[in-house]
Formats: sequence, structure tokens, C-alpha cells
Amino acid sequence: MNWANESSSKDFILLGFSDKPWLQTPLLVLLLISYTVTIFGNVSIMMVCILDPKLHTPMYFFLTNLSILDLCYTTSTVPHMLINICHNKKTISYGGCVAQLIIFLALGATECLLLAVMAFDRYVAICRPLHYIVIMNPKLCLKMVAFSWLTGFSNSVLQSSLTLNMPRCGHQEVDHFFCEVPALLKLLCTDTKPIEAEFFFLGVLILLIPVTLILISYGFIAQAVLRIRSAEGRRKAFGTCGSHVVVVSLFFGTGIYIYLQPPASTSKDWGKMVSLFYGIFTPMLNPLIYSLRNKDMKDAFKRVLPIILFYKK
Repeated sequence: MNWANESSSKDFILLGFSDKPWLQTPLLVLLLISYTVTIFGNVSIMMVCILDPKLHTPMYFFLTNLSILDLCYTTSTVPHMLINICHNKKTISYGGCVAQLIIFLALGATECLLLAVMAFDRYVAICRPLHYIVIMNPKLCLKMVAFSWLTGFSNSVLQSSLTLNMPRCGHQEVDHFFCEVPALLKLLCTDTKPIEAEFFFLGVLILLIPVTLILISYGFIAQAVLRIRSAEGRRKAFGTCGSHVVVVSLFFGTGIYIYLQPPASTSKDWGKMVSLFYGIFTPMLNPLIYSLRNKDMKDAFKRVLPIILFYKK
């Protein structure tokens, strides 16, 4: 028996923090602010990377894809969360839950792989600077981005199918803000250990392998930077990679906490807070981290802003 046959006509109830009504207003304000900043920040980065010819490089091509991902990532969950917070009946249709699950999983897995691709780009730029243009050619960049997106959506289809084809015996209450795998697994009325083992294996592929490759890349980068005699050269190299390290730490740290441990071992409220962080606040922080810590990006904003203002006039 699968979920579609079991009760596809019924809505799911997203509990969120409904047992803590005093949190509804602060959460609404936080979500509105974070979503607004996410939209403005990521759209700004996309426009600057597209309009400024000096940023037509592999690094900013990957950054543009990251901004697209983050924009879609938050849009798949936040608008419906805002609606539910404002209404007493906090529901989502079966079709909406399935769509949310597939999109959220796909974009999350794609971001894991894209961050690994960005680390490889920094490795080539610092450790193989004379060969950078040859190695990071447009064809390879397109292939790596396409691989990230295709693998992310393939992983999503697989995980969603595994989750949605398990019996849940009429359970409708999802103890979360949105339809996410760990919360949905708690609705199952069968032994979840086999499916949890399968999800753990997929989590290792999508989370641990990319983060391991990222750590290896930055190990080589650190060795190369320490060999630079100029203090200014070392500062610039660390500055170029610093933004990426912060993003990787925030995203993978919280993702590994949620997806690489059994759902039952996660504290109910703490798990929700961590999901909010990597699913909503990290996409908000990405543009701030990249723009505030990146001199090239700040200079590009100064060049592009007058063009945008003049065009509007």
C-alpha cells in the first residue's frame, strides 16, 4: 500500500510549533525578514554576475547557480509556512506535500554537489593557476553543473519514492513546518530500520563524499597558500576561499546532523530549529557572506548599480 492510494485526497497537518503559540509571531517576523533578504540578496548576486563582464568566470558562474538554488530552495517551503502560521488550520495537500518533498530534496542534494564543485574550482585556481583557464573551460563547467543538478533530482526521486511507498496507516500529522524525510518517516506504521539504512547510505553519498572532497581540496589549498611568501598573497588567497568555507560549514554541519542519524534520536524541537537553519537561514546568509567578504563582488556592485539605476530611469 502506498501513500497515494491510502489517502491522497486528505490534507496533512503540519504541526510546527503549534504547541507553543507564543512562538508564532516571532517566527512569522523572522521568516518574513529572512525570506525578503534571501530574495533580494540572491537576485542581486545573479544580476551582478550576469551584468558585469569581469565576473564572467567559472567562480561566479557557479555562484550564480548557487543563488538560483537558494532562491528556489526557500521558495519551496517558506511561502506555505507563512500562510500556515497566519491560519489556525495548518495543512498541506497530499500533492503539495509530495511536490515540496521532491523539490526540497532535489535542491538540497544539488547544493551539496555544487559546493564540492566550487571547492574544486578554488583548488585549481590556487594550486594550478597557470593551467586554470585550460582546466576550468566552459565545457567542463557546464558538465559539472549539469551533473550536480541531474544527480540532485535523481536522488530526490529515489528518496521520495522510498518514503511515499511505505504504509502510514492513516497518520496525517507531520510534526514539522514542511514535508521533510525525517518527519515523514515518523508517520510510518512499519519497521523503519531498512529504509533508514537506505537513507543513511544515500546520505553518505550526497553529504559525506562531497564534504570529504571539499576537505581534501582545502587541504591542498592550505599547503599551497602557506608556501606563498607574500603576506598580501596569502591574505588574498584565504579571502577568496574564506566565504566558501563558511558556507560549507553552515550547510553541511546542519545537514549531516539531520540526515545522518535515526529520526528517533533527534530532539523534536531541536530538529525543527536545525531544519529551519539550513533550509531557510543559510540561503539568506549565503549572499551576505559572499558579498561582504568578497572584494570583487563589492566592486562589481559599485559598477553595476549605476547601470541598473540609469536603466530604470
